[in-house]
Amino acid sequence: MDWYRNLKIILRAEKKAYVLEGPIPEAPAANTGPARRTWEKHVDDSQDVTCLMLAMMIPELQKNLENLGAYEMSEQLKNMFQQQARHERFEVMRSLITCHMQEGTSVSAHVLKMKSFVDQLERLNAPLSNELATDVILNSLPNSYHQFVMNYNMNGWERTIPELHQMLKTAETNIPTKGNPVLAIREGRITKKKQSKGKGKASKQDKGKGKKVATPKAKPHKDTKCFHCDEIGHWKRNCPKYLAELKLKKLQIGESSGTKKD
Repeated sequence: MDWYRNLKIILRAEKKAYVLEGPIPEAPAANTGPARRTWEKHVDDSQDVTCLMLAMMIPELQKNLENLGAYEMSEQLKNMFQQQARHERFEVMRSLITCHMQEGTSVSAHVLKMKSFVDQLERLNAPLSNELATDVILNSLPNSYHQFVMNYNMNGWERTIPELHQMLKTAETNIPTKGNPVLAIREGRITKKKQSKGKGKASKQDKGKGKKVATPKAKPHKDTKCFHCDEIGHWKRNCPKYLAELKLKKLQIGESSGTKKD
């Protein structure tokens, strides 16, 4: 109830907040001067507060509460709006614990938003301790602030929310922004052999029965010496004398084998 909070602020300024703390006591005897004056002041202050409260209400509430004193009126309003206040506290608490900062967003805006929830809970008579409030804020930060949170807890720091706010703003400047991932590609290309799309037999023939490519034979050097005729310029396998003798031996072997058969 915002209007009730504003009322209490005004009453504290006017030094009349005590009127809402309890009912007006019974009137003391007429011959008790100081006590009588205190009681009369209480009655007057209660009347002033009653009129102020009625002036701040909507007409429907005025009709229902106009015959009550300030204290009785306050208690009646508490009973009427207690369930509503409880529901409001529940919603604020849920918003606080489910609020998480997204990567890349402003940490300053996030902390200020969390602080507004903490302030609302305090106004609803459900204040959080400073330690608990800072723990909730730290727990709501994304993974990029993991190192900051770890340092905060390991050092046992105790900071107010404004101090934590300033520390996080400083830490934000040291956190690298996430860019698009870059793929490192090595120079050169990897080429794959294209498989034949023909029948399987053709591929097997290519493996086993392919024609071998003849490698060219080396030519003898001009200073090469033949081990058969001792002449220079050819090898033994190319020697004319050696080839002629080899051919003659084959002919002789053929003739001798022919005579044996006869």
